[in-house]
Amino acid sequence: MNKLISKKDKKPLTRLLSNLKSQNNLIYSAITCSVLNKFFDLAPPVLIGISVDVVVRKESSWLGSIGINTVPDQLIALSFISFFIWSAESFFEYLYGLMWRNLAQKTQHYLRIKAYDHLQKLEMTFFESDNTGRLMTILNDDINQLERFLDEGANKIIQLIITVCIVGGAMIFLAPGIAILAFIPIPFILWGSINFQKNLAPRYREVREKAGDLASRLNNNLSGMLTIKSFATESWELERLKIDSNSYQKSNRKAIKLSAAFIPLIRFAILFAFLAILIAGGFQAWKGYMPVGTYSFLVFITQRLLWPLTTLGHILDDYQRSMASTNRVLDLIDTPITIKTGTLMLAPNDIKGEITFKDVNFTYEGRSQILKNFHLNIKPGKKVGIVGATGSGKSTLVKLLLRLYKINDGSIEIDGKSIESLNLKSLRRCIALVSQETYLFQGTIEENISYGSQNIDKSKIKKAADIAEATEFISQLPEGLKTIVGERGQKLSGGQRQRIAIARAILKNAPILILDEATASVDNETEAAIQRSLKKITNSCTTIVIAHRLSTVIDADEIIVLDKGKIIEKGTHISLLKNRDFYYYLWKIQAGENHT
Repeated sequence: MNKLISKKDKKPLTRLLSNLKSQNNLIYSAITCSVLNKFFDLAPPVLIGISVDVVVRKESSWLGSIGINTVPDQLIALSFISFFIWSAESFFEYLYGLMWRNLAQKTQHYLRIKAYDHLQKLEMTFFESDNTGRLMTILNDDINQLERFLDEGANKIIQLIITVCIVGGAMIFLAPGIAILAFIPIPFILWGSINFQKNLAPRYREVREKAGDLASRLNNNLSGMLTIKSFATESWELERLKIDSNSYQKSNRKAIKLSAAFIPLIRFAILFAFLAILIAGGFQAWKGYMPVGTYSFLVFITQRLLWPLTTLGHILDDYQRSMASTNRVLDLIDTPITIKTGTLMLAPNDIKGEITFKDVNFTYEGRSQILKNFHLNIKPGKKVGIVGATGSGKSTLVKLLLRLYKINDGSIEIDGKSIESLNLKSLRRCIALVSQETYLFQGTIEENISYGSQNIDKSKIKKAADIAEATEFISQLPEGLKTIVGERGQKLSGGQRQRIAIARAILKNAPILILDEATASVDNETEAAIQRSLKKITNSCTTIVIAHRLSTVIDADEIIVLDKGKIIEKGTHISLLKNRDFYYYLWKIQAGENHT
């Protein structure tokens, strides 16, 4: 945790550069091209001064002093020099544009992939305490904001610094007394810029937070559109969206109000310096204390020095926006991973499937303890049913077995090996899960059944669909296995989605199969058909069936009855009915009989 805090204390630019070390060569090349472009861009005022010097002083001009004697020769020389300077400026402008854009695109891609990859490694507690809208804003809007800054803003900052250094140095060299007049406003401009920056930073942090809240509202509403329509709450949700949108607009308006005031104030400081050069330099040139060419150069170059400072407000504005976004992206990347992967690899073909919970204690964050000194042993190849009231800890056992959460104490073992010592990917490849909340990805039925399985023969996909009793409804669809299921599988019924999820688990052919309310959304006839089919595959694997419907587990080798995280009964269906205890009570209720 201390390491995370120290990272967050760093400046966002420092944090960003430390994450882009692989792009150092491109960064240095882009900076070099920006510097050279600005160097040649500042040359025209020098050429103007030299040309005026040629016209006024003729053979006595500066070009004459280096050996170019006649005026025609001097003008021809100026033409060649001008052609070279304009060509060089254009060439380096092309190069820096190309390099900065490439850097922006590579940075955008790198950070988005790195952030998403890190996100996938975080435990489920993180997702329960955060919201999807905020995470989507970070992965999309915030990274795009940084990309826009690198595309243009970084070059502007570099060229502004180069302009001040080169022009300032030239003015001091040619006319130190006049140069001082031009430099008087610069401290005030910088002081104002720093203060604007300090005041803008927290405002843009607020803007990004409000953007995340707005995205979260939109995501929740779009996902829950059926509920909104069924409760006729469209107007109410629209008002709630207006509140979040107005809040975002208000925070943005405060930032814009401050940033918009910057340029008008800076213009007056620049005007003072320009007038000082115009009048003081003019008098010196008039009295012959300064060459006319030098005076012409100073008049032109003063604008090149000071006018770019008017863009400082926009540059700082873009910088603060991008750095606020950078912090949010890097904060996500630097979020500690609490569930570390082990080093021991598991091969599915070598797994017998014995599962042991030894004195396991577990508590969800902010809630009372779920499991206390929990012990359970599941023999290899056996089918175990787990039943109990809602909140008794049934699904929690599955989540802990998959290491979606970290246990507080105790250990969970597969074939005598602690799951904490196992490589996470290999552990999860050995477990096929059909979750209570069936999730299908946007794509075809075929893609969803074969999800997670590489280069699977189509005949195996069809066989898995057959076993899951999905073939009949799939064959009635216009495109069959190529039918698009829609986002979250919304084009299919709940039962159809569940059968595809079962087919997906069957195709995985893992040594451990977990069915978490897997038949909850199908009718009794389909459930019976699925049960018959599952008997064919459960003979060769360890199966855990979590169910509210007791009819789902009546053929289990052992049924575990949970209550408040404790095992209160265990046995076969017949033996538990003979006990006439909690299981017997549940069975009587579900069978529609009065309990006495």
